[in-house]
Amino acid sequence: MSGKFEVYEDRAGKFRFRLKAGNGQVVAVGEAYESKSAAIKGCESVQRAADGAAVEDITE
Repeated sequence: MSGKFEVYEDRAGKFRFRLKAGNGQVVAVGEAYESKSAAIKGCESVQRAADGAAVEDITE
């Protein structure tokens, strides 16, 4: 099973998203958004930004 984005409403009534790996583990979370549509746009933005993104080691 591949990963998936979940959009949900938090306790404060804001909308958030989380990215889950195929095994169900949460690997990333988004900020709070005022609307569900904005949270969905946040998911789409992460998808576009991550496509082909390089991994940069900045530990040194």
